[in-house]
Amino acid sequence: MKQRIAIDMDDVMADTHAKFIKLYLEGEMPRYTLEELKEKSFHELFDADEYRALSSRVYEPGFFADIPVMEGAQDVIADLMQKYEVFVASAAQEFPNSLREKWDWLQVHFPAISWRNYIFMGDKSVLNTAYLIDDMPRNLRTFQGHGLLFDALHNRDDNQFQRVMSWQDIAKVLL
Repeated sequence: MKQRIAIDMDDVMADTHAKFIKLYLEGEMPRYTLEELKEKSFHELFDADEYRALSSRVYEPGFFADIPVMEGAQDVIADLMQKYEVFVASAAQEFPNSLREKWDWLQVHFPAISWRNYIFMGDKSVLNTAYLIDDMPRNLRTFQGHGLLFDALHNRDDNQFQRVMSWQDIAKVLL
């Protein structure tokens, strides 16, 4: 029997940060350049009103529908599926439109992953897999298996978990 892996969607499989950058740069009079937005987190750059305005975009219909795929994710996940039983574990209830949009996104970009292996949830502590790949340290803290922290600007100060910088790093660790 294959070991199981749970993989988060946002900022792991889907480049949600890139989507936010695009929305910000298309907005009214952006104060920061693309380079600055790739070096510092939104929390570091934005005041409370700017942050709230940008983060509220997740409630808009279509936000999750066209997020770009994280570089390398499709190829490495295809390889992982040869060795592991792969599940997608994503928080989807928090944002009303995200459940359907995330489902559709997975069907388009990861058709080899069965819908039976989609887990849309709130609390990832209930997962019973050998590994969890996630960008949020809080999800890894309550996870019982081995957590891999997918590198992101918002988690770069966390050193509690094994960090993976890219999907190529994941391949080195798990394949």
